[in-house]
Amino acid sequence: MLFKELADKNRSHREFVSGAKIPEELLIEWIANANHSPAAMNLQALKYKIITDTDEVARLLPLTRWAASLEKKLPPENHGPAAFIVMCHDTSIAPLKPIFMIDVGIAAQTIMLSAAEAGFGGCIIGSASEQVLKDTLSLDDNLTPVLVLGLGVPEDEVVLTVAKDGVKYYRDENNVHYVPKRPLDEVIIK
Repeated sequence: MLFKELADKNRSHREFVSGAKIPEELLIEWIANANHSPAAMNLQALKYKIITDTDEVARLLPLTRWAASLEKKLPPENHGPAAFIVMCHDTSIAPLKPIFMIDVGIAAQTIMLSAAEAGFGGCIIGSASEQVLKDTLSLDDNLTPVLVLGLGVPEDEVVLTVAKDGVKYYRDENNVHYVPKRPLDEVIIK
């Protein structure tokens, strides 16, 4: 698969095939890919909590918000993710500073691209409460949740479109999710 095809396939999915599973070995492989990514000062302060147990996934799901700007509740009932990866910063390695959030973005995108390449998809979720996640997952004091990745077999259709009236994503009457992107002549500085 060409990288452009993979990048276009790597969309934020918010509806998943009910009952589908992701083998834990695949999730570990995707984390290994992220672990080989660049890291600020090469400190590698990111740690990952894998959640695949159906009950644990169901317990974590209401702690996350998906596409909050849409009026529709996503994911719909019984169409949630098969797994979560909770990305944490280990403060015993380094204090959490803005520079380390770059590592978080690089690692999250690496995991999402790995998932897309394997035929899965997901959504990067930044809206979950750090303290609630920490308490719910019984994380050690040195582990600070920084992002949640919801992963599964995508069921929704996501279409890239050229931004004309703003960049807010939307769904049409057929539940197709449209993601407006600014044209290149607007993003390249000349």
